[in-house]
Amino acid sequence: MTTTASTATTTTTAPPAWLPVAAGAVTLVMWASAFVVIRHVAHDVSPGALGSGRLLVAALVVLPLVLRRGWVRPTPREWLLLALGGVGWFGVYNLALNAGERHVDAGTAAMIIQIGPVIVALLAIPLFGEVLHRWLVAGMLVGFAGVAVIARGSSSDAGASLLGVVLVLVAAAMYAVGVLTQKVLLRRIPSVQVVLVSFLMGAVTCLPFSGDLPGIVADGGPELWWIVYLGVFPTAIAFTTWAFALTHTDAGALSLTTFLVPLIATLIAWLTIDEVPPSLTFVGGALAIAGVLMTRRKPRAATR
Repeated sequence: MTTTASTATTTTTAPPAWLPVAAGAVTLVMWASAFVVIRHVAHDVSPGALGSGRLLVAALVVLPLVLRRGWVRPTPREWLLLALGGVGWFGVYNLALNAGERHVDAGTAAMIIQIGPVIVALLAIPLFGEVLHRWLVAGMLVGFAGVAVIARGSSSDAGASLLGVVLVLVAAAMYAVGVLTQKVLLRRIPSVQVVLVSFLMGAVTCLPFSGDLPGIVADGGPELWWIVYLGVFPTAIAFTTWAFALTHTDAGALSLTTFLVPLIATLIAWLTIDEVPPSLTFVGGALAIAGVLMTRRKPRAATR
């Protein structure tokens, strides 16, 4: 009997090897699809309505998980970090990305967002005392050079493309803020609770810019269902499948797979809305990814 119980426990805690891989793949496809859906409805739905609607739907999906797990009371400092991450990552991020995709295509936006880890590395220096080494400096230079190349090649309308690139770059910076705040919060507070509070704070941030949301809900047209899709799949479900994959695989290796998101987004956009980024954008995207990889290299320890 003891052996049987032990085997059952092992089976529960160690899923089949393919399952975390599948969960990670599902996450990447859902995240990539979000860029395409946002681009598809960007001119029909305001950035605020798209953001607030998406986040409110996502909050409803994860609420039962929080109720089942129980509430951990945040400290005043944790509330401050929750507000910073919720307003920044989920509020300003959605406003900036949704507005930016009015001016740049889905694949280009996905490539610019990849610069987020470079900004994380930059902000971690003053916040966490991380060392500014040569690989970090070189990676930042290469990464931001990639963004400059993307801005140069993203559109024949230079003014519009530059505005779109800047807006998506703001979104990438807000992503970095969210990552750094969650790094601290997840030491004590359950991830589903952090996500729920962040969703709600982000939705509140977007609401003042969501004047068209009541009309979209009342109409019940395709725009509403695209908002529901964004809230359920790329937001609530994708974060859950990513957390599952992260629990059962190597974090470093898994994080590198996010570099596939721009490629997947470009493929989906090509197949569904007949949109492909200019060739120069791919060069910039490659530079941005190379820059991120360079920032992750560690300097060799000094030898005597």
